[in-house]
Amino acid sequence: MASAMSEAKPPALPAAFTPAERDYIRRELDMFFSTLPSVAEGFHLKRWRGGPQAGQPKVPQAALGLLERELMRLDATTRWPRLFFTDAGFAALRTMMADARLANPAKFAHVRQELGLDPAPNHTEEP
Repeated sequence: MASAMSEAKPPALPAAFTPAERDYIRRELDMFFSTLPSVAEGFHLKRWRGGPQAGQPKVPQAALGLLERELMRLDATTRWPRLFFTDAGFAALRTMMADARLANPAKFAHVRQELGLDPAPNHTEEP
């Protein structure tokens, strides 16, 4: 008879985001031209320049599911539309960023600090 320890399964991955959505979020929050993006600033979107959707935001396929499940919201009132996390989206993002299997803690340290998962670096200088 097998012991309970040998039958233990690894914890399941959080299902709040699909693999494509996690990849999209990681790409949007990764360093861009030596700049670390902020979760609070949202994800910038482009607009359609022509055709029947001219002027409307170009929402990536991976982001459509986030909008449908209300994990993100679209703000198209500014010149450049943006996607922002809702409260449920922030909770799911915290869960994703807390799991090192889903987001590299070193690479996304700026996001982890913004979400309160890691303490901010101490930049005080000693006399």
